[in-house]
Amino acid sequence: MEAVRPVFVVTGPSGAGKGTLIQAILERVPELAVAISATTRPQRPGEDDGREYWFLSDEEFTARVEDDAFLEWVEYVSHRRYGTLRSEIDRIAALGRVCVLELETDGAMRVQTDVPGACTIFIVADVDELERRLRERATESTGEIGERIAIARRQLEQAHQFRYMVRNDDVHRASEVLAAIVERELELAGTILHR
Repeated sequence: MEAVRPVFVVTGPSGAGKGTLIQAILERVPELAVAISATTRPQRPGEDDGREYWFLSDEEFTARVEDDAFLEWVEYVSHRRYGTLRSEIDRIAALGRVCVLELETDGAMRVQTDVPGACTIFIVADVDELERRLRERATESTGEIGERIAIARRQLEQAHQFRYMVRNDDVHRASEVLAAIVERELELAGTILHR
């Protein structure tokens, strides 16, 4: 019987540094590949369809939900929807790589429950730091930042429901901890690390 290939799920509130930490571990662990999420949010300047996200209209997103094309999906700030298409998991597996998902907490919980081999990692940062990072990023309005902070407070209360928790108060230290978790889980799953 073939071993279950792990799927790494990195979750946590907006501004916790999930994307930054994922980029750090991709450099260290070449077996990994990040699934590209689908979203109904507007495309920002400099973003490409199929690189940052699969940008879908509300109608396209709904049709794919009805076709059970999503592994998980959530409605988030300003009624925008985000989700992971099952085809992304298949695409990464076909490349012989291990999938990394960057998800909001509701989607991460769904994957943790439904996907054999899911390893969930919650990225924690203090609320004051989250707000500072969101304001520095300057991609949301003040109202959206306030809404994201309120959501972050609720998400931080859920951190204990995930397998691992990594505090991102220092990016270098947090990326080292995250990489150590990933490498250990790959070894436990029997996935060969190319060094």
